[in-house]
Amino acid sequence: MKKRIYAILFITTILLLVSCGFNNIQVEDKQDTEVWVNQNTQVVEKQTVKEQITLETQKDRITILAAGDIMFHMPQVNGAKIGDTYDFSNSFKNVKEHIKNSDLALVNFETVVAGNEKGFSGFPRFNSPTETVKALKDAGFDVLSTANNHSMDQGVNGLISTIDTINNNGLENIGTYKDENRSGLIKEVNNIKIGLLSYTYGINGLDSLLPSDKSYMVNLIDEELIQNDIDELNDKVDLTIVFIHWGNEYQKQPSNYQVDLGNKLIEWGADIILGSHSHVIQKAAVVNYEGEDKYIIYSMGNFLSNQRKNNTDNHYTEDGVMVLLNIEKEEKAIIKDIEYIPTWVNRYLVGNSFAHEILPVEEAMNSNNYNDIELRLEKSMEDTITTLNPIN
Repeated sequence: MKKRIYAILFITTILLLVSCGFNNIQVEDKQDTEVWVNQNTQVVEKQTVKEQITLETQKDRITILAAGDIMFHMPQVNGAKIGDTYDFSNSFKNVKEHIKNSDLALVNFETVVAGNEKGFSGFPRFNSPTETVKALKDAGFDVLSTANNHSMDQGVNGLISTIDTINNNGLENIGTYKDENRSGLIKEVNNIKIGLLSYTYGINGLDSLLPSDKSYMVNLIDEELIQNDIDELNDKVDLTIVFIHWGNEYQKQPSNYQVDLGNKLIEWGADIILGSHSHVIQKAAVVNYEGEDKYIIYSMGNFLSNQRKNNTDNHYTEDGVMVLLNIEKEEKAIIKDIEYIPTWVNRYLVGNSFAHEILPVEEAMNSNNYNDIELRLEKSMEDTITTLNPIN
């Protein structure tokens, strides 16, 4: 049983000093009242107190969940086919609860949906079923980052169709745009305003598909542009998040360019930097800048893809991480703490096709459903934790 401190509040008492450290307890009741105060700052009335007793200033809190690259290679598309339609819900069934329990869920959508009638393709120029976006909505995501090297895989029409499909499914996107109004996205949750921006290093040499008068359609990394965007957004929000598609594929360490640009983003006013593109997890850090904690993760790895040891010669491509950022606001918003949920993509045969499912690694290890891949899950967990929390 938790320890309780008993106090009797008299008519003339307006300030109660509690030995366990609670301060600023104001009482404006005009009758004798008995109150129990426990160490969890809960107030349980034994008799009615007319005015609420406030133990601390009310804080607004939200949880932001972010995940890395989502790609749909042809084995995934073929495995999701059911008659004349596609169902990708199996891929997200084990992580859906985590996503939906967050207040704001973000992910990098590294494909385009130019229309099912055009046929489907994987790497190097993706076109995925429109049902992929429906699956992301059903899983609980709110915002998709669409600025990446595959943004122009199906040209201008594919880019526009992707944005329309996202919006028609009740989601929003950042990083690609249908018109010149390319201002950052602002999401207000629980009285906390979050600003969202997204940029990519390039578009796989498909620049000729992006007319010069439509360069606004894809946010390419341009330092002056980014700095101006952050400046403009910071005046309107409590925290600014930048999704950035950068670095070298399959490299576990961020490049010098990533580190240098990451430092600049923080100096320019970014509070949270979410990296993608390498398809493997890279390190993360909390950076104290001018007395405030900022957060950067250079790559969140693959959240969902068909990339594996046997087709990339890199088993790290099977790993990802969901980053949970707990935000708290009193006078200003701060990053209160950060949690990680390592994930691993399980691929298995169903008939003649592959099924893909994202597994929260620790939960899968603690269940009895994945004993046959227990060693692989343990290896994934070890690799992810070592990368995110290096000894040196």
